[in-house]
Amino acid sequence: MNQSVLEQKKQVVNEITEKLRNAKSVVLVEYKGLSVEKATQLRNKYREAGVEYKVYKNTLMRFAFEELGYKDITANLEGPNAIAISQTDEISAAKVTNDFAKTSNDTIVIKAGIADGKVMNADEVKALASVPPREILLGQLAGVLQGNIRNLAYMLDQISKKNEEVA
Repeated sequence: MNQSVLEQKKQVVNEITEKLRNAKSVVLVEYKGLSVEKATQLRNKYREAGVEYKVYKNTLMRFAFEELGYKDITANLEGPNAIAISQTDEISAAKVTNDFAKTSNDTIVIKAGIADGKVMNADEVKALASVPPREILLGQLAGVLQGNIRNLAYMLDQISKKNEEVA
């Protein structure tokens, strides 16, 4: 093998490794039969969500995954694969991929993923995709806390009224 080709491959492996190392989440996707039009739609959806979608050779991805200790995911590296990488949150890559997979007539298949340094199977990635966005979760938490504070205020008010009656 030509030395310059080998150097190029090493650079690509290093690129993949750095992206994976800094990623909040990664989804491994099989895109067999995906038309150019659908692939463009998928890339646009990823871009809107701040997710990078890239096709690499399986061998190069295998080296990068193994270098970072994600050996379990390498068993899924057969066929035409791509990775969706989110640097900002754990959910967006899984959500965009899962939503698109539901409408793609099996041309895109979730194979595996990584979130919080843990390798996940396809079902776990789909479960992660069903988690509401961060803003909704924070809103729900605020609602729960507000209800508890309201109840506490009501109870304290009733106690003070009872003490006034006794005095």
